[in-house]
Amino acid sequence: MESRASGGPPPTGAGTIDDVSNTQTPDVSPPTRIDLLHPGPSGIPPFLERVLRILLLVATLYVFLVSVKLLGTGFKMFGSGFSERLIASTSNPFVGLFIGILATSIVQSSSTTTSTVVGFVAMGMLSIENAVPIIMGANIGTTVTCAIVSLGHVARPVEFKRAFAAASVHDFFNLMTVCILFPLELMTGFLAKSATVLSRLLTGSEGVTFASPIKQIVGPAVHVAKDAAINIVGDHAAILVAVFAFALMIAALWFLVKQTKAMALSRAEAVVDRAIGRSGVAGIALGAGITAVIQSSSVTTSLLVPLAGAGVVKLEKIFPIALGANIGTTVTALMASLAGDTRGLTIALVHLLFNIAGILIIYPYRPLRRVPIMLAEKLAEAAVRSKKVVAIFVIGLFYAVPGLLILIGRLLK
Repeated sequence: MESRASGGPPPTGAGTIDDVSNTQTPDVSPPTRIDLLHPGPSGIPPFLERVLRILLLVATLYVFLVSVKLLGTGFKMFGSGFSERLIASTSNPFVGLFIGILATSIVQSSSTTTSTVVGFVAMGMLSIENAVPIIMGANIGTTVTCAIVSLGHVARPVEFKRAFAAASVHDFFNLMTVCILFPLELMTGFLAKSATVLSRLLTGSEGVTFASPIKQIVGPAVHVAKDAAINIVGDHAAILVAVFAFALMIAALWFLVKQTKAMALSRAEAVVDRAIGRSGVAGIALGAGITAVIQSSSVTTSLLVPLAGAGVVKLEKIFPIALGANIGTTVTALMASLAGDTRGLTIALVHLLFNIAGILIIYPYRPLRRVPIMLAEKLAEAAVRSKKVVAIFVIGLFYAVPGLLILIGRLLK
């Protein structure tokens, strides 16, 4: 003990303090916060690079939303007044179903079609019985926007397969719902009767209106583009608006997918999984909530398409969100109609009950739930092999077949 205290040699087998330090303590420099500000491989500090990526992603998303709304504006300019004339002149339920598909495909907004129908029913121009098939058709027609958005991935087969499946799964669900509920409604009138009873209980309640934040955000840009097109080409502005909107959408999708891939896809997928959990009910609630706020099911479902193309969200996760969007899109018209005429409220309730009934019939049972997903995957595989499938599906389902059947119905009448 004295030899150690007096600086004598250490015991045999023990090293000096320096020796112990050198052998047992690794020579690792402590991390510093300054590293975050040092230029990375791209020549930009990592922190600043992340901020720039997020800002670019937000800007690209804004351009994408503008393009979706602008495309709908262009289609509305093509069919100005046409859908209203179609809706007001039907009495055959089968023709009414196809009128709902065609009118909504033209204006690319089920809210526009259903609002028109609610107004016509409230004014006595259209009976509730004749309005119900139009509402059903509107649910199918509103999904055309997703199919158009998926074309932004057409040059990349793997992405296009995922994107087109995500776009068409909503179509197949709505088609299944119509195939089940349309015959039942013709035989029993259960939707109209149930909505009539509910409307009597709710009539006189205070109506609620609120502005869509999406419309407020993208509205100025859409109006500027529309006015510019009118000033440039006058009567042919609809063509210019539609072409420009489509080109803008393709460019926005390309950047959106590129930026999404550049960020952590696995982390983004984990966030989505946590948001909706493993329960489809959570996904339905998420889709309904988002759509009720932004007041557009087309925007909700269209946003999912590039995420599916990039591989961030799987088809099974997209499906319940799309179903929730069907419910969310009915909320605005329903809340606004509470203070109005009983007939207008009745048809708004028909829309809500129709979408809820479709979900309750199809989604809880796995064999039925798998049918739209399976059909969407098969159609996407065929679309990758031949792009003609896309044209036949979009033009045929949303425009040619409804238009032809409406014409036949009118001729027979």
